[in-house]
Amino acid sequence: MNAPAEEVRRRLLGPPRRTLAVAESLTGGRLQALITGVSGASACFLGGVCAYTVPQKARLLGVDAAHATEVDGVSARVAGEMALGACRLFGADWGVATTGYAEPAPARGVLHPAAWLAVATTGAGGPTVVAQRRVEFPGKTRQEAQQAVAEAALTLLLEVLSRDDSVDRVAPR
Repeated sequence: MNAPAEEVRRRLLGPPRRTLAVAESLTGGRLQALITGVSGASACFLGGVCAYTVPQKARLLGVDAAHATEVDGVSARVAGEMALGACRLFGADWGVATTGYAEPAPARGVLHPAAWLAVATTGAGGPTVVAQRRVEFPGKTRQEAQQAVAEAALTLLLEVLSRDDSVDRVAPR
């Protein structure tokens, strides 16, 4: 049993009932797998996108292509735009996104697997990024880093859902 995913489902089911969508890059679907591994996930999870390249992040999620190209698709801004794009694409109340490096990239100054995570929510004024976090996982293999980033994204989402002030901003469906 995945306790964080169970708790996310419980909180999304409310009241009020809220929905979730995901935009992934380096995690390659692992975050969606964690969420859908919970019985009853279909009551709150609308879907997700694995946009691995800058052109797909821009086309599917509305990420600014010029900025994303400059930063190799990895920055707090890109993660935030991906989370916002997931909300818009699926019409979800909440969006969570992952982007980063599953392995060191010395040419880019990345010494360890690292990622940016973002959580967005849809309120009366439209989607807004409400949380971002950078995580690093020194010593992890590619697959271990991908799993660790997916778990970290789920944890960040749960932290946001657990804050009363963030949940209150979401308009009931």
